[in-house]
Amino acid sequence: MNLKKFSDYSALSQHTAEYIASIITKKPDALLCLASGDTPIETYHRFVALVQAGKVDISRCTFVGLDEWVGFGPEDAGSCSYYVYRDLFKPLNLRPDQIHVFNAKADDLASECKRIDAVIRSKGGLDLLLVGMGMNGHIALNEPGTPFNLGCHVVELAESTKTVGQKYFETETLLTQGITIGLRHLAEARNVVLLVSGDKKAPMLREALTGPITEQVPASIIQTRPNANVWVDQAAGSLL
Repeated sequence: MNLKKFSDYSALSQHTAEYIASIITKKPDALLCLASGDTPIETYHRFVALVQAGKVDISRCTFVGLDEWVGFGPEDAGSCSYYVYRDLFKPLNLRPDQIHVFNAKADDLASECKRIDAVIRSKGGLDLLLVGMGMNGHIALNEPGTPFNLGCHVVELAESTKTVGQKYFETETLLTQGITIGLRHLAEARNVVLLVSGDKKAPMLREALTGPITEQVPASIIQTRPNANVWVDQAAGSLL
C-alpha cells in the first residue's frame, strides 16, 4: 500500500488523471473500472482534457461501471451511471461497445452480476480499479460485513449509505439495494487506486489504513495490496 498526500484536491485530481492516461499508454486496450461520486469528478474533467488534447488514445479501451442503485440507470439523474456518463463517457465520445455498466433495472439482477463478471474475465481482469471510500468505509457498494471474496453481487444498503446517497438526487429518493463490483475484483486488479478527499473522511481513512483488516471496514482490504495506491488530499490525510 503506497500512501501519498497531495497539497489539495486540484493536485490530487491532476495526478490521478495523468495516472489513468499512463495506464492506457502502457496498455492501449486496457479495461478500466472507475468510480462515480463527488471525489473523482475533477479527475475525470482533467482526464477528458488530456484525451481531447491528443495526449492519450482511448479508442481501444473498455470501461466497466463500478456500481449502481438498484432500480436506476444512466437516464436517471442521481444514479451512479448518470454521473459517470455526464463527466466521463459522453465527453470522451465513447462507442457503446466500449461501455459495460450494470442494468440495475433488470428483472434478473443475478444475471447482471454474472454478465459483468464475464466481461471482466473475458478481458483478463481489470487493468485499473479506481475507487473512493464511503463514510462507513465501504468500497463501491460493498457495505460493512461484505465478504472480501465476492465478485459482482447485489447488496442491501446500509442506513448511512441511504442517507448520504440522497445528496445525488434533487428530491428524497427511496434507496434500498445496490448492485456492485465485488472486493474480489479489487484483490485481483492489476492496478488499484483509492482516492479520498475531505476532512469528513479522515477518521474512517485512518481506521481503514491503520486498524485491523476486517470485513467490517471494507476499505481495510487495501492493506492486503502492497502495490495499491492510496491518494488523498491534506484534509483527508490529516489524521495519518
